[in-house]
Amino acid sequence: MKTQHKKHDHVHKGYEHSHNRHHHDHTYTNEQRTKWVVILTAVTMIVEITFGYFTNSMALLADGWHMASHVFALGLTWIAYYVARKYSQTESYSFSKGKLLALSGFTSAVVLQIVAVIMAVESFNRLFNPVEILFLQAIIVAVIGLIVNGVSALFLHHDHDHHDHNIHSAYLHVLADGLTSLTAIVALLVGMYWKIYWLDCLSGIISSIVITKWAVDLMKGSGKDLIDFKKIKTEQG
Repeated sequence: MKTQHKKHDHVHKGYEHSHNRHHHDHTYTNEQRTKWVVILTAVTMIVEITFGYFTNSMALLADGWHMASHVFALGLTWIAYYVARKYSQTESYSFSKGKLLALSGFTSAVVLQIVAVIMAVESFNRLFNPVEILFLQAIIVAVIGLIVNGVSALFLHHDHDHHDHNIHSAYLHVLADGLTSLTAIVALLVGMYWKIYWLDCLSGIISSIVITKWAVDLMKGSGKDLIDFKKIKTEQG
């Protein structure tokens, strides 16, 4: 009987070790994917901000500064994965990796919301104080930004990672960047052919509204994990 019990413990420990190893590999993969997206986004950010000022395009400039905030937010995501992988399995430190990833996701959502507000304010300001825009150059850079966002989204998207607020927040940041790039391209194309300058500002306003929705949803999801929020089932008599 004792032999059977020991055998059962050995099998259970073996399964636990295998499960932890798989989870560790999974986290490392997410860490590497996030790292490359951070590098790719940082390079694109510099190009978009530079050309945003050069072309006087509010849509492109908003996209560039939006990317700047995402470099910070995605950097937090990358750091969270690195810290979780390096210290969660050591004997010297003890903490909840799930809480750390949720905290990173929540922080990213807050940054995303701040950027959305800044974008809206700047767009309204430019709406009442229009300037001449170099449409063609701005469109080329915006298309490059959209391509980079598409590649980054492919890097980060994975159905099994939906419960991971860290990778989910990174994915939302990339989608938000893609949205601003897409609306910038449409606004700049229409503005170039029909000389409708206010569309450049409108694209920034629309993007800020949609991004606000994403940020609030992410805050709710990661916030529930941070406070261990659970619905209590009550028995109906």
